[in-house]
Amino acid sequence: MSEPPHGPGPGDEPLVPKAYYSIGEVCELTGLKAHVLRYWETQFEQIRPTKNRAGNRVYRPREIELILLVKHLLYDRKYTIDGARQKLKEMRSSGELRDEREGAAELEVLAALKDDLIQLRKILTPGLDGVGR
Repeated sequence: MSEPPHGPGPGDEPLVPKAYYSIGEVCELTGLKAHVLRYWETQFEQIRPTKNRAGNRVYRPREIELILLVKHLLYDRKYTIDGARQKLKEMRSSGELRDEREGAAELEVLAALKDDLIQLRKILTPGLDGVGR
């Protein structure tokens, strides 16, 4: 499949541009610890990273999106592990899983952007953090 003649549009960039990510990179992208990711592998059948020749886990972009969806269900929506597992099963059977997965990734990006903007505002606004009063 080729790119349109005008090139990719602003929303056409993949959220996660690499083909495979190490567990350390996934931890950095998701804000989760490696032991949490390894535990979730045992609890969610959809999270099954492959291993490279060295035996290290490698995650594809869709698995990272799924991890972000699980994080959203557990941390933001306050599902239990069993409840999140059931919700994923329902999303899969209704065909909503892909959209929800992508939506959770977008929410994560927006939350990180908001945090960055708040930090930038603190830096640019004298006296906002109590400095300069």
